[in-house]
Amino acid sequence: MKAPNGRVVAVTPAAYETAGEAERGFDGLRAVADGLTARITHVRDGIGWIWVVPGSRTLPEVRSSRAYERYATCQNAFRRFVVLLAKQPALELPDLSERGPSLRTSDVR
Repeated sequence: MKAPNGRVVAVTPAAYETAGEAERGFDGLRAVADGLTARITHVRDGIGWIWVVPGSRTLPEVRSSRAYERYATCQNAFRRFVVLLAKQPALELPDLSERGPSLRTSDVR
């Protein structure tokens, strides 16, 4: 997902077969935006903090696109993400049944 200034603020590690699947995944996040909670964790290989919204699978549902130097800055970035997510309008995508290239939610927005 991108902010209005073009900066990528969140990514998903999940791959989708069609743009419609990616949009449905994004719609699901948008529907529960107010109730999302994140786990803020220190990055494994490097310096900084990232926020992660746990998913139902082994992969996170969505995570910050970058590491933040301070814990509090990471918390604020997650709060801004939730506000931005709630403001996103629904996209009207055609239901494509043929298999296309895999997409991530971040590629759709």
